[in-house]
Amino acid sequence: MVQARSTPLSNAASTALRSLCPALANKTYFNYGGQGPLPTPSLEAIVASWQRIQELGPFTTAMWPVVEHDTNRLRQHLAQWCGAPPHRIALTENVTMGCVLPLWGLPWQAGDQLLLSDGEHDGVMAACQELARRFALEIQILPVQQLRSDQASTDATLLAGLEQALTPRTRLVVLSHLIWTTGQRMPIAGVAERLGAHPNQPWLLVDGAQSFGSLPLAPDAAAADIYAFTGHKWACGPEGLGGVLLSERLLAESRPTLIGWRTLKSEEAPGEGFHRDGRRFEVATSCTPLLRGLHTSMDLLDGVGSAEERLALVRHHSETLWLGLQGVPGCRPLLLAPPPAGLVSFQLHRGDGTLLESDSVVGALGDQGIWLRSLRDPVCVRACTHVTTTSEDLERLLEAVHQIARQHGC
Repeated sequence: MVQARSTPLSNAASTALRSLCPALANKTYFNYGGQGPLPTPSLEAIVASWQRIQELGPFTTAMWPVVEHDTNRLRQHLAQWCGAPPHRIALTENVTMGCVLPLWGLPWQAGDQLLLSDGEHDGVMAACQELARRFALEIQILPVQQLRSDQASTDATLLAGLEQALTPRTRLVVLSHLIWTTGQRMPIAGVAERLGAHPNQPWLLVDGAQSFGSLPLAPDAAAADIYAFTGHKWACGPEGLGGVLLSERLLAESRPTLIGWRTLKSEEAPGEGFHRDGRRFEVATSCTPLLRGLHTSMDLLDGVGSAEERLALVRHHSETLWLGLQGVPGCRPLLLAPPPAGLVSFQLHRGDGTLLESDSVVGALGDQGIWLRSLRDPVCVRACTHVTTTSEDLERLLEAVHQIARQHGC
């Protein structure tokens, strides 16, 4: 059993938020990095929006001010979290669209080099590989998966590795804020500062899938050229709605790729051109009731505490789990220091040193109503702690992992 340390933030608000999430009522949930539970008030806000739009008429002059109000309010809320002005925000459906739409609109030249970390998600990697194929670009890899020590060492090693990897032809660096496999945090603002001193001033694309809702985003988000995020993971919003924060120079240099009526300054006069702000990467009709859902979820998280206070609570849970896993025979957390956020990945090794299949571990835990995720590179099991995680959740998971370790001779 692990004795939980005293929490840095009162649990009253986080307990209240947990009680509003039906998905947490009948299971032990550690998959916030895949999808967060939608609180009942957020679902109710979505339904109420849908009802209101139908009452007004889905395509009437009375409906459009309601949609515009909800859109502007969410854009401002997202910008506040990112520490940047609202005009730099484009609303998208997910992280992938937030990365790909502005990325494909940049002015590429044959021979330009893309520097991608080896910890990026497959979707972003595949998009960059296809971009390289079409425009005759070169892809270089920046190692980050092996960065598993304390934050100061990670930052120094990453920046030194970046210095070695940059070349005169580097035009883009792709790096996640939180590496989705190991859970390590990347020094985004420091990377942006280094790229600003490079002769080419390479663009910086940041995948914020695991950071939006779990980390304070400023000043890192505002330092990137493309900072893409989604609302359906750590922000506990509805799937199908996210956004991307774009730098001023990207808005000036990148052209729209997918083009629709929302891209245009005037739908009735397309010859007037595209929006010059983030809206140039918004395409066409989206599910507008989701706007109220995400806004409500963000309000609920704001009610738990500031971004820094929420992170302190998340880290309390993740460190408790990280410490507890080290007491399980054969269990090795990937990180050698306490996690910087809520991702805790680990491996189980049998007594003979062989690795226990992560799929079997996740399956055995799922049979007990404990939900984690299996990853393949590196092969590991990933648990995610959030503000709604409880000490009972952690105790139950650790007891179950102990049981699995005993059963398999770890």
